[in-house]
Amino acid sequence: MFRTKFRLTAAATVSLLALTLAGCSDSSDETAASGGTTETAAPAETAAGEPSETQTAQTGEAAAEQPAAPVTPAVQAPPADGAVDMAAVLEPGPLKEMALGDENAPVTVVEYMSMTCPHCASFHTDNFKPLVEKYVDTGKVRFILREFPFDPRAAAAIMLARCAPENQFFPMVDVLFKQQRNWATAPDGREALLQIARLAGFTQESFEACLTNQKLLDDVNAVKTKAASEFGIQSTPTFIIDGKRYPGNMSVETMSAIIDPLL
Repeated sequence: MFRTKFRLTAAATVSLLALTLAGCSDSSDETAASGGTTETAAPAETAAGEPSETQTAQTGEAAAEQPAAPVTPAVQAPPADGAVDMAAVLEPGPLKEMALGDENAPVTVVEYMSMTCPHCASFHTDNFKPLVEKYVDTGKVRFILREFPFDPRAAAAIMLARCAPENQFFPMVDVLFKQQRNWATAPDGREALLQIARLAGFTQESFEACLTNQKLLDDVNAVKTKAASEFGIQSTPTFIIDGKRYPGNMSVETMSAIIDPLL
């Protein structure tokens, strides 16, 4: 579990992109339980191929005596990992807040993530869009995404998303997560990220300028340091919902169990 901050010099930022992935920590993955299927035996038939009256009556009685199929229990909200001061969480930081949804939405969800974290990629690939459609687009939730990089490549990736036009931030994060395996563990991480950045409109010069922007890197690290020291963030993804901390990738159903009672 990563607990220390890092600081890269401007000269070292790009060269460190070749470092290997330092994996995220996540102790609360969830596996959805699958429901079983039931089968009903067909009634016995007479020699002519039609069930007799006696057999039909017996079959009806047996069906009436059978207990009803068990009802699948609703998903239960997981226990919170701890409580935090939500007002402090929402205080402005050194970076512009990257958020989706109405500022006056009744519930605010803050996610801390690392771009090289496979659990974060899984959440954003499988659960983020349905969550946005269900809660953000309907005005129920404001969703804030914050950086918590575990390694230089994660820092580089989120810096590129920050350097893209603001309306391209979330789309670029989406692409980077979907292609995470292609760049996070590539032998030449710099070149792999450059190819993705080119698709987003970066030139060689703007790519280099972004990754050697020391102030941007310092601000990214400041967000991470505050999250760790003041809000107890230790792993990614971690969500803060209404002053409660929930580490780990969560399904839409699980997040609904947390959010719905707050609406």
